[in-house]
Amino acid sequence: MVEPVPPEYLSVGEIVAPFGLRGELKVLLDTDFPELVLEATSLYIGEPPVRYVVEWAQQMRGVVRLKLAGCDSREAAEALRGQVVQVRFEEAPTPGEGEYYYHQLIGLETWSEEGEYLGRVVEVFPTGSNEVLVVRGETGEILLPAIQEVVRQVDLVAGRLWVHLLEGLR
Repeated sequence: MVEPVPPEYLSVGEIVAPFGLRGELKVLLDTDFPELVLEATSLYIGEPPVRYVVEWAQQMRGVVRLKLAGCDSREAAEALRGQVVQVRFEEAPTPGEGEYYYHQLIGLETWSEEGEYLGRVVEVFPTGSNEVLVVRGETGEILLPAIQEVVRQVDLVAGRLWVHLLEGLR
């Protein structure tokens, strides 16, 4: 299997509310790299993504306060509530050793260390402590914690994921 084509955009947060009367926004980040928003010169909002020039951004009590060019009133900011905030994928940092973007794991064949085919990764979702891989196969779904004790090897070129099934994971 060849590595899947990366998406054009990467979601980094969501606009949760207007801030004040001058079109400022509160953005709840969903990234380990807040600098993608804090240092951005432009962001892509909504679906399909529309490019906005960033006038300024600042970290504020668990959210980012953001001002976009052309968003100059509370009403304009309110119209963006609930929209996804994205950056171009090529602007995102390269994952470190043993780190992957979710889209890289989706579709990987999943095999146990004993050589049993378990299915394919169909979803990845975060929890409080680690991500969980949803593997769907002929016998149903298995939820696998994305921890070193379980995920033994990821081979993006071959399209395979090797796992150690801890007791109780079936």
